[in-house]
Amino acid sequence: MISPARIALVTGANKGIGREIARQIAQAGATVIAGARNPERGASAARELAAEGLDVSFLQLDTTDESSVAAAAAAISAEHGHLDILVNNAGLADRGDGPPSLASPAAVRADLETNFVGTLAVTQAMLPLLRKASAGRIVNLSSALGSLALNSDPTSPFSAAPAIGYNASKAALNLLTIQLAAELRGTGIAVNSVSPGFVRTDLTGGSGAVTPSEGAAVPVRYALLDDDAVTGGFFGPSGELPW
Repeated sequence: MISPARIALVTGANKGIGREIARQIAQAGATVIAGARNPERGASAARELAAEGLDVSFLQLDTTDESSVAAAAAAISAEHGHLDILVNNAGLADRGDGPPSLASPAAVRADLETNFVGTLAVTQAMLPLLRKASAGRIVNLSSALGSLALNSDPTSPFSAAPAIGYNASKAALNLLTIQLAAELRGTGIAVNSVSPGFVRTDLTGGSGAVTPSEGAAVPVRYALLDDDAVTGGFFGPSGELPW
């Protein structure tokens, strides 16, 4: 169990793995802020979790809208004064994505805007609040599809999933983890990329092999790391993944 004083923000928490991450962090004793772009869906998810006796509230947050991100940071600062845990879960897999010769540039742009640029914007906005925590934790929801090592290995099953926009966005997200962890080394803030596995959600068209509850366990583990937390790593359900 962790102290109830710890405050966590989970983006994209209105459904799927994001909602399960919010649930499991709250079950560990944290106060959870469920961020979501859609007010109706976000509020409904927060009410569902609160009805389970969990300390979960909704905050409108569109990671691709700078004014929304700034307003969310201001709201958290006003109510809580700090932030202990940031889980960057909000993500997109645009249907126009595909192999490099066929992918729609607009789809690639959309994937990058949400999965990388949006995550960067939220992280920058929340960093002042995380710096006020005794031991901040940032978890970036990545994917094995963002591993250059696995993409370049013809024997890897991930090399057979050519989605240039989505894969590139997760590779960029991994670079954010590497550089941010180096920048924050010695501050007490740990930053890690986590692949939850092939989770059965709307993003995967319901075809994943892992339930949202099972997939959430991995990012939650790294969100709740103790004082001797690892930082700057890339991890999946079976352990460390290659960049």
